[in-house]
Amino acid sequence: MNDNPQEPKLLEHDADGIRELDNLLPRWWVWLFYGCIAFAVGYLVYYHVLKAGPLQAAEYDTEWKAGEALKSAALAKFEATITTLTPSQDKAVLAQGQQIFLTYCAPCHRPDGGGLVGPNLCDDYWIHGSNYVDNLKVIINGVPDKGMLTWRGILKPSEVQAVASHIYTLRGTKPPNPKPREDQAPKPTGPSPFE
Repeated sequence: MNDNPQEPKLLEHDADGIRELDNLLPRWWVWLFYGCIAFAVGYLVYYHVLKAGPLQAAEYDTEWKAGEALKSAALAKFEATITTLTPSQDKAVLAQGQQIFLTYCAPCHRPDGGGLVGPNLCDDYWIHGSNYVDNLKVIINGVPDKGMLTWRGILKPSEVQAVASHIYTLRGTKPPNPKPREDQAPKPTGPSPFE
């Protein structure tokens, strides 16, 4: 090994004709490394040995519960004023409602509202009420017996109002090949070819 501080510190061994250079790490890096070790030991003692502070999972649960309480309070306030709401005419709100409808509702109700698994939203007959407030209640609470999900806690109150306003604009439109009204009995098609 070379003892001259001006010369590179080459080690005596080599591999394939390449000699290894022995550089010291910068002092700031070494102190940062020691600092990280000291922090890790302190963290371990404080949180895991002494249990003086909450662990990440417990802190997450606390924050989650606080967030759920805020969300529930906002939804309760929204539901308390639901009977006074009217459909929005604002183009930005309707555009937001259309986007939410296409994302969450169209798989069951079709993009044009004509109905697939879910009912036709364009006709005048609605099983759970055809006024705007009834629409809001159905979106919030869902209809689990019929397969309609509850959007409570998933959509914000402003999003519920936006999508209900968009659905209100679909009423009276004539989509191609809509699902028949829900109050009509199925039409007889004749005997089955397998009978």
